[in-house]
Amino acid sequence: MDFAAFFDHEYGAVLRTVALAVGDRARAEEVTQEAFARAFRRWRTVSTLHRPAAWVYVVALNAERSRFRRDARTTTGGAPEDLVAPDTTGAVIARVVVADLLDQLPPRQRAAIVLRYLGDLTVPEVARALGCAEGTVKSALHDALRNLRVELEGDEP
Repeated sequence: MDFAAFFDHEYGAVLRTVALAVGDRARAEEVTQEAFARAFRRWRTVSTLHRPAAWVYVVALNAERSRFRRDARTTTGGAPEDLVAPDTTGAVIARVVVADLLDQLPPRQRAAIVLRYLGDLTVPEVARALGCAEGTVKSALHDALRNLRVELEGDEP
């Protein structure tokens, strides 16, 4: 597959997943574009990987993590802004519910859930993307699912 076909096929899914993981659509666009630009420059190598999209996720989230650390040193920081703009009524409701639930999770749990279940990355790929051990990812996933389960059960009549 050439890079143009790869980009056309993967960009939307990567952007949506990174936006959910990062919590800021504009910032997600920046880091996703940066990651795809890096993939383009290294396409000979990236194209030979088993899952080149996973490489893009890792690069995008590493860029965001670097920015976050840099900003944390210079400012007090703040909570992430709203997520993705809705496109249809049914999708709006689903996105609002998912975004609200994800916003209630700590950043690492949110990123782990989004990458693992929405980005379809494996636990080792999530660990590389987040820069932590696989056990940490498993623990974050377990805690996040427990937190989401409690939240969802609390919404039932």
